[in-house]
Order: sequence, then structure tokens, then C-alpha cells
Amino acid sequence: MNLQVIVIEGLSAMTTAASLFIIAAGLSLIFGALRVINVAHGTLYMYGAYFMATLFAASGSGWLFWVGLLVAPLFVAAIGAIAEVTLLRRVYERDHLVQLLVTYSLFLILSDLALRFWGTASLSANQPPSLSGAAMVGGVMFPAYDLFVIGCAVAMGLALWALLGRTMLGWKIRAAVEDPETLAASGTNVKRLFTLVFAIGSGLAGFGGAVIAPLQSVDPGMGQSVIVSAFIVAVIGGLGSIAGAAIGATLIGIVEAVGIFYLPSWAPAFIFVAMIVVLAVRPVGLMGQKLGY
Repeated sequence: MNLQVIVIEGLSAMTTAASLFIIAAGLSLIFGALRVINVAHGTLYMYGAYFMATLFAASGSGWLFWVGLLVAPLFVAAIGAIAEVTLLRRVYERDHLVQLLVTYSLFLILSDLALRFWGTASLSANQPPSLSGAAMVGGVMFPAYDLFVIGCAVAMGLALWALLGRTMLGWKIRAAVEDPETLAASGTNVKRLFTLVFAIGSGLAGFGGAVIAPLQSVDPGMGQSVIVSAFIVAVIGGLGSIAGAAIGATLIGIVEAVGIFYLPSWAPAFIFVAMIVVLAVRPVGLMGQKLGY
């Protein structure tokens, strides 16, 4: 294996890791604050992709990509906020099995609505002209859009770190996890805070779908396929840990790239093996803990 192959495989692994992190970060954020495992997260990701594809289908203009990248997360965040107010806030104190059933029902409802709005045909979204083509990295040519996806993941991770660790909202989120009663007594509307957190997590899923849409076909099954990988990333990193989601996504990206290179037919099993090994050594995940981030 020469240096060029190593660079290409490494960048491919980072592209996979970036796309998984963008999705898994929202999943971990919601669980970390609300203690809800959101099975419908993949469907919200699918809605972000459909929103982006619909923009391109309507006009075909490349500049609309940047509009979609801003509006798609807001669109999906609004859906998440409505779902939280009408359904999820009623099951926060219930058993996790009840929460799973509620979010699975939400997954079925949103999936059926997507079929009614967009049908079963696959859609596509083109890359904007400014990000098409390739760029020189480490002496090799690599797709510019893949580098953009990696950049989006890094930027989003830094934004979440700043939000949770350097702002009053982040302090309130951590306080709500530790002691919601005291936080409520201080004058904070905890229910509204939880709605905001769920909307942010949903918006991250929508952002992931909008970013990934130009890299793959947009179809009704894309949400189901990605949620499994996102859960594996979140479990490996530790449910509720944003930093753990980043580490888990990187690990899965590397493991998947190695599997594809050496044993392509067995590559899908490698990520499950990685999860089993990590959980055997550390059952709460690499950076998991009972409370907090």
C-alpha cells in the first residue's frame, strides 16, 4: 500500500466519519438532555435530504444548495419541535420501552407522510458548481465535496462544543440533566428548554440529510439504513456524549474503510464487531457516563 492509497483511504474514512457524526451528534444530544432514544431520528435526516432534493427538482439552480443548507435544518427542527410538544413530552418519565414505542410510531407516521408527499421514486440533488470537481490533498486528487462534508462536521462539532460549554443555554441543558427541579425553581421553563433541545437535535439530523443529499440518491429507505449506523456510533462513543459521537464516528469510518479495502464482502460486519469489542471492554461506551456530556 503506497502513500497515495493511504491518503485516499484515510480521506474516505473521514468522509464516512463526518457524515455519521453529523447524524449521531443530534441523537446523542437528545438522549443526553432528554434521556429519550429517538428512533425517528433517521426519518428526520431523510426529511432534510428530501427538502434539499426538492429544491433542486424545482429549479436546478446551484445557488439554492446554500439556501437549502440553511433552511432544511430549520424545516426539520420545526417538525421535531411539533413532535416533542404533541408526543414526546408526555413520555419523559415513562419507561424506555414506552419511549421507544412512541418514537417508533413517530418514525412510521413521518415515513408514511414522506411517501405521500414524495412517492417512492428516488430523487437527487446536484453538488453546487463551487464544490464540484476535485482538490489536491497530500499529493492526490480528492472530491472537493467530500472535503466540504468533513469541514461541515468539524464546524458543527466546534459549534456544539461552544454551545454546551460556553453559553448559558448549554449550562441550562446540563443543569436540566442533573437537577431539573432546581432549574425550574430558578425560573427556567424546563418544558420549553426540552422542546428547544429536541428541535436542535432534529435540526442537526436535517442538516445531515441536506449535506449528504448530493452524495447519494434520496429515497424512502435512506432513513432506515442510516439510523442503525448512527446508533452504533452513539453507543460506541457513549449515548449522550457529543465528543464520544465524534470518536465513535471516526472509529467506525476507519474500521469500515479497512474492511472495504481488505475484506469487501465482510465490510458491513466490521462495524458490529467494533461495537461488540468496545462494549465488552466498556459497557457505557468510550466516553459514556450516567449523566451529562
